Amino acid sequence: MNLVSVDGAAQLLASGAIIGIPTDTVYGLGVDPGNRLAIDRLYVLKGRPVDKPIGILAHVPEALDGWATVPDWAVEMTERYWPGPLTLVCRSGPLLPEGIGDPVRHTVGVRVPNHEVALTLLERTGPLAVTSANLSGQPECHSHESAHVLLGSAIDGYLKGRAVIGLASTVIDVTGPKPVVLRPGPIAP
Repeated sequence: MNLVSVDGAAQLLASGAIIGIPTDTVYGLGVDPGNRLAIDRLYVLKGRPVDKPIGILAHVPEALDGWATVPDWAVEMTERYWPGPLTLVCRSGPLLPEGIGDPVRHTVGVRVPNHEVALTLLERTGPLAVTSANLSGQPECHSHESAHVLLGSAIDGYLKGRAVIGLASTVIDVTGPKPVVLRPGPIAP
């Protein structure tokens, strides 16, 4: 297993790598959202349908400026639940790279995780495209060990750690006039 430091992970991500990342919800797989080859590789690795969008993680809400537009009425949710297990589906911003989010609806899921390792990495790299470490439609991994058993050397580096909650985030669509829960999870707003 190629265990890497946060600095090593940041360097690998800059070169187009897929990195295993512990988060508060489930163990994730992250890539540089501006690297279309890395995004495509992530979709192929997971067997993920191309119409199933990948979201963005950031270390602070302000890092998402230009990537997504959180409506004023939803800011209270970010203040209350971030960092934490809440993903908001927002309108895409002008800085959102191609291949991330939903190009038909012009939306993207965004989140600030509550995990020290993930936050440290995100502070160094800026926002990352992150999805769960699993094969599409299969149960998520919860640690670097379980991700390695499933995905092996197809992942370029693993950050040591495990998910704190072990349940995928709550997903709420905030693109309309009121919140719509798309996936129940640890947060019940």
